[in-house]
Amino acid sequence: MPPAFGAYLGYDSDAVRRLAGLDGWVGAATPRVGRAFLPGDRWSRIEGEPGHLQHWATWRKARKERMFVLNVPMLDRSEAHLPDSVVRRELRRGADGAYDRHFRTLGRRLVGLGLSDTVLVIGWEMNGITYQHRCGPDPDAWKQYWKRVVRAMRAVPGQRFRFEFTPNRGRDAIPWTRCYPGDAYVDVIGMDAYDHPEGMPFKEQVAEPYGLAAHVRFAKEHGKPVSYPEWGLYRNGDNPAYVRGMLGWFARHRPLYQTISDYCPHGVWLCRDNPRSSDVYRKLVARPNG
Repeated sequence: MPPAFGAYLGYDSDAVRRLAGLDGWVGAATPRVGRAFLPGDRWSRIEGEPGHLQHWATWRKARKERMFVLNVPMLDRSEAHLPDSVVRRELRRGADGAYDRHFRTLGRRLVGLGLSDTVLVIGWEMNGITYQHRCGPDPDAWKQYWKRVVRAMRAVPGQRFRFEFTPNRGRDAIPWTRCYPGDAYVDVIGMDAYDHPEGMPFKEQVAEPYGLAAHVRFAKEHGKPVSYPEWGLYRNGDNPAYVRGMLGWFARHRPLYQTISDYCPHGVWLCRDNPRSSDVYRKLVARPNG
């Protein structure tokens, strides 16, 4: 069986409907992965406030082979672009246990909905600067906080969660290896890998420091499966060579799953701006062997 695949199509009930449309579009292959984000503007949403996850629970339970992947912010005001001093203070508070209760609440809600086997992408892209849960201001506090999150959620009765560590491809603001919290607290090592910067061919995306090849090596050294929660076109426009390269990479390295970000400028189905890449994606994904 080829690696499980899907797409990010939104996090609301319409996203579930769109998954059915993607299934019809790709033809012979069947998307088995549903992926969503918890909004990070306030803690009640990071807790998976009532009603937010019910539609995904219904989708997941309809077929046993399906996989639900959920991105979970580590801090509220997650895209407020707060200064490093605030981030450092918040990471240290998290490391001291100030936010454990929010993650216990999320864990209980997921188990109660029948989503006890969810793959949880905690604090994604921590090596960058987009999110408040970035690692750079205090890597040691970040790692201790990650451990507290995992311990809090593993303590929820009935859980079978898998915890995924997912940096951006490349070095970004800090080498992502400096943020790795340890094998006992990580089940999957992912990578978000878009087609950028401008002019960089796929083979350089593989070979660059902290790039695709380094990711696979690191995961192998730590005995973990790889995954690709976010990937897609970006700075190089409609680039079928990139799509061909990524799908070939998945076929060789057999990730736990891969989910393209299917909105413009990244996507190949809902986004109509990339017709040549769309044709390559559809042809290669539809092959029974990936």
